[in-house]
Amino acid sequence: MSAIDLFAQHKDEYAMPKEPVLVTVRAGTYLTATGAGAPGGADFQAKLGALYGHAYTIKFAKKKAGADDFKVGVLEGLWWGPGGAAALASPKRTWRWKLLIRVPESVRADDVRAARLALRARGRPAAGVKLETIAEGPSVQMLHMGPYRDEPRTIARMDAYARAERLRFRGRHHEIYLSDPRRVPAARLRTILRHPVTRRRSTSR
Repeated sequence: MSAIDLFAQHKDEYAMPKEPVLVTVRAGTYLTATGAGAPGGADFQAKLGALYGHAYTIKFAKKKAGADDFKVGVLEGLWWGPGGAAALASPKRTWRWKLLIRVPESVRADDVRAARLALRARGRPAAGVKLETIAEGPSVQMLHMGPYRDEPRTIARMDAYARAERLRFRGRHHEIYLSDPRRVPAARLRTILRHPVTRRRSTSR
C-alpha cells in the first residue's frame, strides 16, 4: 500500500495560481510548534527540528505497524505580529509564528506522546509540538515566486483582489513552503501565500 499523500489528496486547497484566487480550506490535522522572534533564530530552529522529528517518528511508527503510512508534507507557517497585527507591519524580532506539518486524521495525541518519548530517548529536540485541528475556510491564495522579502507585493495583489470581491482579510497570514531555501536560489523560491477572508459588511446611508 502506498503512503498517504495529503498534498495530492487536498490539491484544491494547495492551488498554486499566478493570480489571486478564492479557495476553501477545510479542517485539517496538523503537528504544530509555536514560538516568537525572527525566522531562523535559535527558538525557530529548535522548534523546526522538533516538528520534523515528530513527523518522521510518527510516520515510521505507522509504516512499521502497517497502517496509515503517510508522506511527510511540506512545511507551512502562520505568521502574525504583537497583538494580532500583521507580521510584515512589525519588526522581525517581534514576530509570532506557528509552524505546521499536515498529518492524516488517524494521527492521535497518543502518537505524538510516543514520538516525544522516542525523540527524548535519542537526545533529539522534542519540546513544544502539539496536535491541532485547523480550519481556515474561505481564503485568498496565490503563488509567490522569489525572495521572501518580496512577499509584500504579492500580498498587496491578494488584498486588492479581496477588496474587489467585497472581502477582507481576517486571522493569520499563512505560508506554504514548496522550496528549500538551503538548496534553491532566492529568485526561484516558490511559496504559496494564503490569507483567510470574510465578507465585508455593507454600509447603508
